[in-house]
Amino acid sequence: MAQICICDDEEGILKYLKKLLKGHQVTTFNRGGELLAHLESPAGERAELLLQDLRMPDFDGIQILQRVKEKRPELPVIIMTAFATVDDAVRAIKLGAYDYVTKPCPNEKLLSMVENVLQLRRLATENRRLREELAGGTPEQIVFASPRFREVYDLTLKVAFSDANILVLGESGTGKELIASALHHNSQRCNHPFVSLNCAALTDTLLESQLFGHLRGSFTGAISNQKGMLEEADGGTLFLDEIGDVSPAVQAKLLRVIQERDFIPVGSTRPKKVDVRFVAATNKDLQREVAEGRFREDLFYRLNVISINLPPLRDRPEDIEPLAHHFLRRFASRMAKDIHTISPDGLEALQSYGWPGNVRELENVMERAVILTNGSAITADVIPLRNATTAAIQQTLPAARPAMVALEEMERQHIEAVLKGHNYNKSRTAEVLNISRRTLDRRIADFGLMNSER
Repeated sequence: MAQICICDDEEGILKYLKKLLKGHQVTTFNRGGELLAHLESPAGERAELLLQDLRMPDFDGIQILQRVKEKRPELPVIIMTAFATVDDAVRAIKLGAYDYVTKPCPNEKLLSMVENVLQLRRLATENRRLREELAGGTPEQIVFASPRFREVYDLTLKVAFSDANILVLGESGTGKELIASALHHNSQRCNHPFVSLNCAALTDTLLESQLFGHLRGSFTGAISNQKGMLEEADGGTLFLDEIGDVSPAVQAKLLRVIQERDFIPVGSTRPKKVDVRFVAATNKDLQREVAEGRFREDLFYRLNVISINLPPLRDRPEDIEPLAHHFLRRFASRMAKDIHTISPDGLEALQSYGWPGNVRELENVMERAVILTNGSAITADVIPLRNATTAAIQQTLPAARPAMVALEEMERQHIEAVLKGHNYNKSRTAEVLNISRRTLDRRIADFGLMNSER
C-alpha cells in the first residue's frame, strides 16, 4: 500500500480515482494551495506519488509541479488534463513530471502507470539502502530536542558537503561518532566507505598496522598482506576517534597522508595514493596538548579546519527525555518486550541525575531498565541513579588543600582519589575521568602511583 495524493478541482474525478486506487492510501485535494501545505507537513512527507490536474482554480498545474519539485524533487508526479496539448506535455516532462495523461484515461492504463511509478520508487529506495550498507551502513538516528544541540546539528549539515577535515570535540559519550557518521552520510562521499578507528584502543604498532596496512613478514605475526583502513576508506571518510592519544611517530605519518595524499604500508617502500576525508575526535584539550608538546601543531591545524563542539548531556537537559524514549524503543524491540513508556517518577529520576557519562551512560541505564522491567512502563525502582560516584570521590579527597598547589600535583591527587574511590578499578576510573585506559596507565606511571595499587 502506497500513500498517494490526488489534486483535482472536480469532485467526481476525485471520488472516481480514490475508488480506482482503493488498494492504496489516497488523500485528495481540490485546491493547489491545500496540496502544497499538506506536502510540507509531517504527514505529507510520506507521500509517494502525486496525481495533479493541469487546470486548477487557484494555481496552474505547471506552477504546482514547479513548487513540488523545488520542495520534494524525489516525489514522482503524473500530470492529468482534459485539455491536452503537445506544448503542455513537453513542458511538464521537462520540469520533472513522470508522465502526462489525458482525461478520461482508461483504467488499465492509469493503474499500470501508477504501479510502474511505485515499483521504480521501491527499486530506487532499495538501491539507495544497499549503497548505504556497502558504504558503511545507514547512519544511526540523532535524537535531540534542545536548541543547543540543534545548533550543533545545523552546523554538521552545513559543513558536510565541504571536503574540509573536521575536528569533533566533546566529553566521552556525547555522540562524537554519530556526528562523524552524519557528516559522511550527508556529504558527496556518501556512496563510498565510512571507516571508524578508535586510536586509544590500540598500541602504536597495531595502530600503525591498522591505519596503513602491512606486507607479509613485515613484523612477527604478519602472516599475510593486509589492507589498512586508509585504503579501505579510499574515496570516503576516515573517522579517527581519540586522536589525542596518538603517539608522535604516528602523528608524523598521519600528517604526511593529509599533506601528500599518499601513505606507505608497514614493510613496504612504495607509496600508495589515497583520497580520504578525515574526521577526528577527542575529549582532550588539543590546544593544551600542543602547548605542552604532546601533539603536533601542524597536524592540529590540518585536522582542525572546522571544529564542532558537542555539549555534555547535563548542559542540554531537554534531550534526556527524547533520548530515553529512543533507547527504550530500541531495547524493547530488540528484547521483544511490551514496554512503551516511562513513568513520571522514572522521568524525574532521569532528569535529576548529572550524567557524568553523558548519552552513553543514559543508553546503558535504559538497557538495564528494559531488562529489569516486567510491566509496560519503566519506573524509578529500575533506574537506581545516585551521585554515588561523586560522593565516593569526595570522601577520599583531602579535607584541606594548601591555597597554592601545582596543577600537576592537583591532577595526581585527583587521579589517586578516583582510583581509591573505585577500588583501583582502572576501567571505571578512566570512564569517570573521561580519559582512555591507555592515558590512565601513562598517568599512573608518571605520578608514581603504581606502588599504591592493590
